Parts: sequence; C-alpha cells; structure tokens
Amino acid sequence: EVQLVESGGGLVQPGGSLRLSCAASGFTFSNYGMSWFRRAPGKGLEWVSGDNSRGGSTTYGNSVKGRFTISRDNDNNILYLQMNSLTPDDTAVYYCAKSTIRGVTALINLHDLWGQGTRVTVSS
Repeated sequence: EVQLVESGGGLVQPGGSLRLSCAASGFTFSNYGMSWFRRAPGKGLEWVSGDNSRGGSTTYGNSVKGRFTISRDNDNNILYLQMNSLTPDDTAVYYCAKSTIRGVTALINLHDLWGQGTRVTVSS
C-alpha cells in the first residue's frame, strides 16, 4: 500500500524537543523529494522543511530555521524532523508529504501523497 505514516508527536514544554518520524511504503522512497508541512489551529497549511531525494540538500521555512533539522534514511524509507527549542507557536498538526520531483519544493500542489498527521502541542 502506498502510504506515509507519521509518529512522534505529543505534548512538550516550551524549550523542549521532539523528533517526528514518517515511515514511507509502496513507492521508491529514494526517488522523491520529501517535505514536512504543518497546520496550526485556525491557520492554513505551512511548509516547514524539505529534503531532496538523496538527502542532504535541505531547506527550511524562516519560522523554523536554526531550530529544526530534516533528515532521511533511504535504506529504511523514513523521513525525520528533529525539532528543538520549541515554542507555543510550533503547536500544530505536522504532515509529511511526498514530492513529485527529486528536488526540494515548498509548493503544495507538487506533493501528491500525504500522511495522516501527528499532533504537536507546545505548552507549559
């Protein structure tokens, strides 16, 4: 089955860290760029970060730059998002998404497969 399954969300205090994972199956993971998006309560979908198909060509949204790190394990078909120095503004449902290209793109319409999302709540 072609799918993306996120995990690792939860409740964390401000300043804390979480690591999200996204397990991919049913397609050749190493052929595609991958991204993380998020949707905060009452807001639209925001692109967070992306990596190209081979890994190591990473890009970040301004709101997370310097705090989040995206990585991928092409041997095991897993995408990660390490989130540090979390703030309440990071509270959102986080989605991983498969790009239609090998490179990095923030365009929603260039992603054709989405996970169900994992909720991250940053609160004291």
